[in-house]
Amino acid sequence: MANNTSGTNASCAYNFKVVLLGEGCVGKTSLVLRYVEDKFNDKHITTLQASFLNKKINIAGKRVNLCIWDTAGQERFHALGPIFYRMSNGAVLVYDITDEDSFQKVKNWVKELKKMLGNEVCLAIAGNKIDLEKERTVAIEDAEAYAVSVGAKHFLTSAKQNRGIEELFLELTRRMMERAREADQKASSLKRSGSARRNIVVVDDEVPAAGPRAGCCAGQAS
Repeated sequence: MANNTSGTNASCAYNFKVVLLGEGCVGKTSLVLRYVEDKFNDKHITTLQASFLNKKINIAGKRVNLCIWDTAGQERFHALGPIFYRMSNGAVLVYDITDEDSFQKVKNWVKELKKMLGNEVCLAIAGNKIDLEKERTVAIEDAEAYAVSVGAKHFLTSAKQNRGIEELFLELTRRMMERAREADQKASSLKRSGSARRNIVVVDDEVPAAGPRAGCCAGQAS
């Protein structure tokens, strides 16, 4: 996978790109606005193409900058998806718990993400609008089982009630940090092994025979 993170610098700062994906009207924009600005608007906000917000947090003494891309869910914008989610470190796939179709569409987004980014991208699935629990059509058990099957974490969220959102982004960020450390360790290991290989002298053990005497010695050497 391409180098998705800028890694860490001397001040232990991480920079991660996170993309929000899901159908229109599932609450992606409301979710990210609640997380970044602690705001909620009852009126539906339509995202055209994509917009992004930054959120700076501190985890275990390490500074993290999240660049969160909020993408449009309307069908006519789907073709633009790859432009916005390439080079992402993490993805939040949002569905509306009262809309079964929006949950099924999440599966298509996951397939696209894995096709483009492989298994390196960290995934979180958000069952949004749990303030409408009485209207639920997506079983929690089904959503959680699916999340496990694709290596994702499942969260229940409500932008209106500010529930589950902080936990979602905190867990996703921790996983991205762990993935970045693993990538750094792997790169360092490869670098060290590369240096070691450069110090190895390759000896050709197929010494040409210089006559009967050499052949005899070769036979006794074993």
